[in-house]
Amino acid sequence: MQMMVISGLSGAGKSVALHTLEDEGYLCVDNLPISMLVDLAKKMSADADSYGQVAVGIDARGEADPLDQFESVIMQVNSLGVETQVIFLDARDDILITRFSETRRKHPLSKHGAPLQTAIETERALLGRVEQIADVGIETSNLNLHQLREIMHKRVLGLNRKPLNILLQSFGFKHGPPYGTDFIFDVRCLPNPYWSTALRPLTGRDQPVAEFLEEHELVGAMVDNISEFFLNWTPIFEAENRSYLTISIGCTGGRHRSVYVVEQIFKRVNSKIDQITIKHREIG
Repeated sequence: MQMMVISGLSGAGKSVALHTLEDEGYLCVDNLPISMLVDLAKKMSADADSYGQVAVGIDARGEADPLDQFESVIMQVNSLGVETQVIFLDARDDILITRFSETRRKHPLSKHGAPLQTAIETERALLGRVEQIADVGIETSNLNLHQLREIMHKRVLGLNRKPLNILLQSFGFKHGPPYGTDFIFDVRCLPNPYWSTALRPLTGRDQPVAEFLEEHELVGAMVDNISEFFLNWTPIFEAENRSYLTISIGCTGGRHRSVYVVEQIFKRVNSKIDQITIKHREIG
């Protein structure tokens, strides 16, 4: 059993860190009073199946629970058989001021009209001991949220970036565009097998339709260009820690040209891109 404790200055990225852990399957609780950590550890010990990995956000908002008790509470949690790891996020004062100004959020310790700088100094003093005993410290002044997630994966979780899950699908415009797609390519400009009586009942998966389309240079050029888009841009989207990407290719009815193009692109990129699946919406 593991309890990940996320603490640090307001505006330093605690929410991003918690969301990253949540995406990895952690049960996350933000702003939990320190006094409740031991109760949570007892629940984890009693029901390991339900509380295997837990992440808890601890900060200076809970005045009823002095932070000078933090170290002794962590020792109690460890004594219950729950492994703890304390992550502390920090940033320079000027960066924190800029972030609060940009988001227009009020600092949690800005009470009774206290200036933002004073609130930050107060919080830094309250969290001083937590920072000293933290297992991992992350300075986020020069990090954007994507970089912070990457550090959480590599430094805290020891994970490499998860592969991007890609859906490549065909569809017919006359049945409406697909819902939730990221990119749409229109291949209605290509020669249409539908106008051949012999090819009309077939689909882009059938050899006679493929032979018809392969006779036209435009079709090959379209497949080349979309495949190149795939190979060039998928690593960029993956680097941004996206989980899903949907690319839809449409023709008029969604049974001939778009199906063929999807099948050909899949053949070209499948060996170079992980986690790619295809779907033909109009032919099941």
